[in-house]
Amino acid sequence: MTLANGNDKGRRRLPPYISYRTFRNFLDELQQGIPARIDRSYWGERLSGSSGTQLMAALRFLALIDASNVPTPRLRNLVYAKGSQRMDFLKQMIVEAFSFLGGTVDPQTATYAQLEEAFHHTFQLTSDVSRKCIKFYVAIAVDAGFTLSPFITKRLRSARSGTGTKIITRKKNARTIQTAPVAQEVELFPGSMSWDKLLLTKFPSFDPTWKEDIQLNWFKAYGELLKMRPGHNGE
Repeated sequence: MTLANGNDKGRRRLPPYISYRTFRNFLDELQQGIPARIDRSYWGERLSGSSGTQLMAALRFLALIDASNVPTPRLRNLVYAKGSQRMDFLKQMIVEAFSFLGGTVDPQTATYAQLEEAFHHTFQLTSDVSRKCIKFYVAIAVDAGFTLSPFITKRLRSARSGTGTKIITRKKNARTIQTAPVAQEVELFPGSMSWDKLLLTKFPSFDPTWKEDIQLNWFKAYGELLKMRPGHNGE
């Protein structure tokens, strides 16, 4: 069973790459009442700036809001539907939104690499963004009741358990989130390469797409590192 019909006409918006849990929680909150327009004044107290931006992009891609951020009938149906009816609405939305998969990828039998290639070739995504888009797609497809290839789901499970070929984050220590050097930080401290500069080259680059708690941990860890520099007065 293919989840899309292939009727893609140069779609330019990126597929959702927000956490599916954040997306689902947002829909659940809307059961208390759907505003006339979904804008920053509504979601600003619930989400960080980066998460809010990703949420809005996801809502547009899935045709849950229009160009003016006004909720569509699809959003109202999805929010208030229950059980099998909600799954039917989800399935219809997935088929239409991810139509670029039609004719090239059957998610019921495809490998993870095939799915990744379809996302990359259609939207020219970086590997990291592509991974997040696929993770969202798989989560919403499972929520809708679609059967996905075990070659896809197994790959995602192994990545979450730490046995995959790529590990993006490590929550045990905010200083080991990534291993990319931060050359611009080193330039702030001219002179010879002392131990504090060497530490800075190993400090992870800040990524605004991180979850809010990871961002806070990054700033906290970075502040602690700066306090260790020679000559720091403790302020």
